Amino acid sequence: MPVRKQTRDLDWEDLRYFVALTRHGSLSATARGLRVTHATVARRVMNLEGLLGRPLFERRADGYSLTAEGKALLDEANAMEEAALAVLRRMDTSNELNGLVRLTATRALADSFLIDRLGELHERYPGIDLELIGDSRVVSLARRQADIALRLGSSKDSDLMARRVASIAFGLYASPAYRDKLAPGQTPAIIGFDRDSDFIFEAAWLTRQFPTKRFVFRTNSQISQAAAARAGYGVALLPRYLTVNDPGLVPVQFAEPLPNRDVWLLIRRDLTKVPAIRAVADYLVELFRRERHLLAND
Repeated sequence: MPVRKQTRDLDWEDLRYFVALTRHGSLSATARGLRVTHATVARRVMNLEGLLGRPLFERRADGYSLTAEGKALLDEANAMEEAALAVLRRMDTSNELNGLVRLTATRALADSFLIDRLGELHERYPGIDLELIGDSRVVSLARRQADIALRLGSSKDSDLMARRVASIAFGLYASPAYRDKLAPGQTPAIIGFDRDSDFIFEAAWLTRQFPTKRFVFRTNSQISQAAAARAGYGVALLPRYLTVNDPGLVPVQFAEPLPNRDVWLLIRRDLTKVPAIRAVADYLVELFRRERHLLAND
């Protein structure tokens, strides 16, 4: 009787990690995107390479680059992923207001504005499970990494429905003691973003306004920047909603116009008719309209 050769089955999770690494380009970025460890990403990719018996990436100092075999596999993996997304979209056509809805927003907007105001949404629709992803980087709606995005800036992607829902006013803020000790015309010490946050509009604005000024404290979190300003480190550029009713933060006058950012709600067009996603989107529009006095200088 012939002996049948045993082979391992393909693990779909290994394939998902492979696709993610091709998009992010490095283990660290992929680990952040998937919210796992570097070791998990490396192990998943090695599992897939071991199963196929060939390298899929060239490991370089500046990141991971696909081999010819990896490029061929990526085309097939993308087709498989699109098929899986099509199945999810078909499942989403249920008229029931339940299931998981993924929402992404900047971390400060998520932690300091949205979370405290989403309780009413849960009371209205107890069958909806909400996942809130706080991140300043772009999360892909096309790949269902999120269903709804709240972004500070519109999108040119024609596959997305975009609606302006609010305008956020920014100001320079410091502790009362720090502001009071500033001499007229004196340039304050600046609290800013870390060097990996250059893609953020507010970080670029600070760099333009204070190109030669020393930044005494840097962090990628506006909540931490607010805490540093409250502690007297210097002056931070903060959205108004972080400072309202906070006696530890007061505005500092500045000669140049201060920025305003429009908040846009983005949804993939083919998801706008999904009842649960539509319900969350409508609630967010209502919420921003109701709370606009906390966001803008009206």
